[in-house]
Amino acid sequence: MRSITLLIGILILVSVSTAQRIAILHPAPEQSIPKFTSELRSRLSDRFKILDDSLADSAFRSVSVADPYNLSTAEARQVGEVIGVENFVLIRSAIQRRASLDGPAYFEAYAVAYVANSRAGSLILWYLESVRGANENEAAAKLIDAVPKVVAIIEMALKGNRFSIIRDPKFLEVPPENSSLAKGLRTPVPYRRIKPEYTDLASNYSVRATIDIEVDVEADGSIARTSIERWAGFGLEESVEKAVRSMNWRPAERDGKTLPMRILLRYNFTKIEKDEAP
Repeated sequence: MRSITLLIGILILVSVSTAQRIAILHPAPEQSIPKFTSELRSRLSDRFKILDDSLADSAFRSVSVADPYNLSTAEARQVGEVIGVENFVLIRSAIQRRASLDGPAYFEAYAVAYVANSRAGSLILWYLESVRGANENEAAAKLIDAVPKVVAIIEMALKGNRFSIIRDPKFLEVPPENSSLAKGLRTPVPYRRIKPEYTDLASNYSVRATIDIEVDVEADGSIARTSIERWAGFGLEESVEKAVRSMNWRPAERDGKTLPMRILLRYNFTKIEKDEAP
C-alpha cells in the first residue's frame, strides 16, 4: 500500500513538472467580470502551469500593440517571447443590456477566449460563451457557472495544438515598389474582387478589426495556400478566406511569363450603423 501511494505521488509530481506553461491575460480588466477570470485561472491551474498574473500582465504591457484582441502573428510571437510561454490565453468578458423583440430586455454576460501559439503567432482557438440573465448579477453568476465548459474547450485546444510554419520557397515575395526586382513585374490580381462578409456575430458585438491574409498564388492562377497573419475571431478569418478562395486570380507575370508569388491582403471591418428613419 505504501509503495502504491509513493508511486501515485511520483506520477503526480511528474505530471505537474511536465505540465505546459501558459499565461492567462485579461487586457481590459475595467470592462471585465473578475470572478470569471479568477475561476478560469484557478481551474486551468490544475492542468497547466500558469504564469504569475502580475508578471504576465507587466510583460504583456511592455509590448506595444494597437488592439490586444486583434494581433498580427508577428505581435503574438513577440508577446509570447517576452512573456516566456509557448501558448497564451487572452480573455475578454463583459455584461451588456440587450433589447428583445419578443420579450422584456435582458442582460447578456459573455466571455471570449483567444488561445494563441507563441511560436507561430497563430490563433489556435477562438471561443465565445454567452448567457442571459434578468439582471447583471444573475447573468454574471450564469457565466461563472459555465467556466468548467470553457476550461474544457481551452484545454482541448492547448493539448491538441501542433504549430507549424511551412512556406514553399518557390513563391516569390513581392519586392519593394522602387527596387530593380519590381521592374516589369505585375503582381497577382483577381479578375473580380469579392468583398468578405462582415459576419452577424461581429455585428452583434460591434467588432472593429483588421484581418491580414497571406496568399500563395500559383503560376496558373490557382491558390496553393492561405495563412491568416492578423486575427480577430467572430468568424472574420473564415469570411476572408472564403472570399479570397472564391475569386479567380490572374497570376503574377514578368516579361510575359507567369510565375508563382506570395501576396499579403488586408481587409478592414467596422460596423456601420443604419440611419434611423425620420
